[in-house]
Amino acid sequence: MAKVGKHIAIYGKGGIGKSTTTSNISAALAEAGYRVIQIGCDPKSDSTNTLRGNTYLPTVLDSLREGNKIHLEDISVEGFKGVLCIESGGPVPGVGCAGRGINAAVSLLQELNLFEEFKPDYVLYDVLGDVVCGGFAVPIRDGITDRAYVVSSSDFMAIYAANNLFKAINKYAPSNGAKLGGIIGNGLSAGYSKAIIDDFASKTGTKAVGYVPRSLVVSQSELYGKTVIEANPDSEHADIYRKLAKYIAESEDLVVPNPLGVADLRDWAREWGDKIYNLETGVIGAGEAI
Repeated sequence: MAKVGKHIAIYGKGGIGKSTTTSNISAALAEAGYRVIQIGCDPKSDSTNTLRGNTYLPTVLDSLREGNKIHLEDISVEGFKGVLCIESGGPVPGVGCAGRGINAAVSLLQELNLFEEFKPDYVLYDVLGDVVCGGFAVPIRDGITDRAYVVSSSDFMAIYAANNLFKAINKYAPSNGAKLGGIIGNGLSAGYSKAIIDDFASKTGTKAVGYVPRSLVVSQSELYGKTVIEANPDSEHADIYRKLAKYIAESEDLVVPNPLGVADLRDWAREWGDKIYNLETGVIGAGEAI
């Protein structure tokens, strides 16, 4: 597949706000005048909902199952500021592998010469990051993207999923796979949340590139079926997403992460559990804890 534009994979465990983050980055890039494609690589097919509003979008797998000749306009919709939205889709519930949708989408988009014809500046792949399936590794494994970002909260299961992604990047990066651009802290609320993410980044040789606090502005915008960039363009959160998009657009600081072993990760988590407990019970001060 010809590499036109900068191709970026954004991973994160289910429910962590990965699609919200990806869509707002796409919207911010489009608002800045760039040509953007967002490809949803989650079988739920909801990655681009807030970019395209109520516009119906058939998935790639659904269209392939119909057996008819497929054209680009059959599987894509232009959303906010011209962002081209595509959803890979998934198998019939209970049958097949969800990761196959990504393989099918990539193959079809190659046949349709999507990137040569649309000429995007940025292509964002929104990928589920807590499913152990080879299909979900396609965007970082086969040279499709050269960089990946992971969305994570300070919760252990989100960090556990991020650490697993680091293992995949560590494995594939030496053979033309993607490297890591950084961690995006999302849905942060507790005072120690940022410190946990920063410490995890330090332990794995990576860094946090942005922090998105939990906010009703994000929930309200999604209830309107829009990104924060569209629904609340003057909000503090809109500027947070714009700053994040600018960093992703301009940064070439990519690394191969050093994931923690399972035992080391659990020991690290326990240490933070003790710090948080002591902080909440007043045994030690906040400054000493974090």
